[in-house]
Amino acid sequence: MPAIFRPTPLVAALAALFLVPPALADALPAGSLTVTADELSGQMDNELKARGNVVAIRDDQTITSDWLNYYVKRNELIEAGDRVHMIQPGSDILSQKLDYSMASQQGRADDAVFAFQQGKGVLRGKSDELKILGDKHYELKRTTVNTCDPGDESWYLKATTVDADYTRNVGVARNARLYLGGVPVLYTPWMDFPLDGGRKSGLLFPTFSVGSDGLDITTPYYWNIAPNYDATIFPRYIAKRGLMLGGEFRYLQPGYQGQMYTEQIEDKETDTHRYLWKGQHQQQISPELSWGFDGSYVSDFDYFDDFSDRLAQVSSDNLERQAWASYNLGWGAATIRAQRYQTLIENARGGVIPYARLPQITLNGGQNLPEGFAWNLQSEATRFSHPDLQEGDRLMLNPSLSWRADASWGYIQPKLGVNFRQYALDSLGSQAARNESITTPTFSVDSGLYFERESEFAGSPHTQTLEPRLYYVKIPYRDQASLPNFDSSINDFDWTQLFSENRYSGWDRLNEANQLTAAVTSSYIDNDSGLERLRVGIGQRVYFSEDRVKLYPGESVRDNVSDILATVGGDLTRDLRLDGAIQYNPEQGRTEKYNVALRYHPEAGKALSLRYRYDPDELVEVNGTAVNYPTRQIELAGQWPITRQLYGVGRVEYSLAAKQAFDTLAGFEYNAGCWTFRMVGQRFVTDIDEFKTSVMFQLELKDMSSFGKVTDTLRLAIPGYSKTNE
Repeated sequence: MPAIFRPTPLVAALAALFLVPPALADALPAGSLTVTADELSGQMDNELKARGNVVAIRDDQTITSDWLNYYVKRNELIEAGDRVHMIQPGSDILSQKLDYSMASQQGRADDAVFAFQQGKGVLRGKSDELKILGDKHYELKRTTVNTCDPGDESWYLKATTVDADYTRNVGVARNARLYLGGVPVLYTPWMDFPLDGGRKSGLLFPTFSVGSDGLDITTPYYWNIAPNYDATIFPRYIAKRGLMLGGEFRYLQPGYQGQMYTEQIEDKETDTHRYLWKGQHQQQISPELSWGFDGSYVSDFDYFDDFSDRLAQVSSDNLERQAWASYNLGWGAATIRAQRYQTLIENARGGVIPYARLPQITLNGGQNLPEGFAWNLQSEATRFSHPDLQEGDRLMLNPSLSWRADASWGYIQPKLGVNFRQYALDSLGSQAARNESITTPTFSVDSGLYFERESEFAGSPHTQTLEPRLYYVKIPYRDQASLPNFDSSINDFDWTQLFSENRYSGWDRLNEANQLTAAVTSSYIDNDSGLERLRVGIGQRVYFSEDRVKLYPGESVRDNVSDILATVGGDLTRDLRLDGAIQYNPEQGRTEKYNVALRYHPEAGKALSLRYRYDPDELVEVNGTAVNYPTRQIELAGQWPITRQLYGVGRVEYSLAAKQAFDTLAGFEYNAGCWTFRMVGQRFVTDIDEFKTSVMFQLELKDMSSFGKVTDTLRLAIPGYSKTNE
């Protein structure tokens, strides 16, 4: 016998004992209550009692039970029992007994099994007592919870209480124990977590490792200040060195963004105060005008050796600090910049320390003109400052005009330019202040042809391309021996350098050139998939005259022809990638350098890579002595499943010359579906005869949280690495 109620006592009393066809329930006003049961009884203005197969429906809320009492005048209180099932958007509750006020949306369920969902996160579990504190707000007492699929209890939290407030997206557990596979692994008196996987204020899971400095543990606290502001405070305890306090503040606005970061420690190993400061800011003041700054500073030369990871080790010899402002002119940009460096090499002097630019003003731009013409301008005015070397000002202007003709079968592009440099040099020792200037015209012609034909590769139809290219450069000789070297160095000889006018970086040296580069590349492109199965290229430069420009005394004299460069690469299959390059000296009949790399990546979680590199010189430690040896280095890295859930990860960078590994990483990750655990050990060089070791751990709980940063290390170390739980 069905009954229908509105949320007011009067309507409930009038409708309590009326039969209503089920089809009519769909047309009821919002807030009406429909009750069906085997038996219905009650007083018109007081209460309704339902027995047997009870179904109570109000809007998108449904309650089923063996019996139900509904008290209209007691704040629309529902009492239900034996087998109660309450379903509403975002929650599903099974219990033995339910007391629930439909007016206040508050109540209590005993011996409850529940599932709460908002966004992608689902919180499941069971609780001796479940309190409903309002719309989407629950308190669970003596409860077990997790975020796994139904029936999966591979991990869970047992807590005295869990407060799940979906209106604030915050869950708080008190007196909680974390179980993995039924084994307790972590206890915390208090923890909070986001209920939909989003960000929120509160303690984050700790990161920890064990290594050369003993136990290293960080317990971050995240402060979600606003949607566009946040901060992280992270105390870090290092057994050998003491307590470090770090902090990061980030901000994001429509017109600007940035972050500030610091670490501070009273190092008991060195008995000194040590620190790191980093800051970054970018701001768009108007569509044309922008400015920003970016910089880092540390307390001492060994800071990154002692406190940072492998990535910081290879990028920390010079810490840059700069501030800039730029104005967009439409055809180009004008920029003013102040830049200097902190050199992290003890007793560094001379050219080891980069020049500071205080300031540097640049004006760069260009435009396409009618009939294939284009002009380009590179210019700068810079004040160079240095504690040991020649200081001074440099003005550089480099305008050029080019013309390009394109056709389906090829192109040609001549370019005419002029390089002007004016120096105002300060006095240095007995040398008086002086001014020097130099003007150098430049001319180049770039040209290429396109050919293609239908062919076969590995037994399937492909398109083969052939692209010969000629690049000629003419630059007259200008004596530059008396000029300082503020920012120039010799570029590596590679494929890009084959098609460059100047073999020097910076603007203090411009080589003499009367040279022609000839190169050809060919590709096989799969007609079905569009993949470039194979690409090969070979090129060489011919010198028609000697280059008399030198960067430093004793610089080697080049031959009449350059080394031969050859490259090979391509997706041999969808899973297998090949890349390689070789530099061969035909005059001396020897290979100068080469590298070859293979990468096999059939699917996520499966990645293998092998690389061999040979360079002419490398500083290595042999029996306590630094010696230059040829580099013969092997890099092997991989991620591969051992079982359905267990994956091995590893990387080794081994020097055949030094007969030792410079960087070794090995570990595993176990993906249980609802949780993933990673453990990785790493040993890497910090100096010519010094190494650092660490063992890192990471635990990820599905849709809840994680602690540890092992994945950051693995992404840098293993090409193609992917998280197995994504």
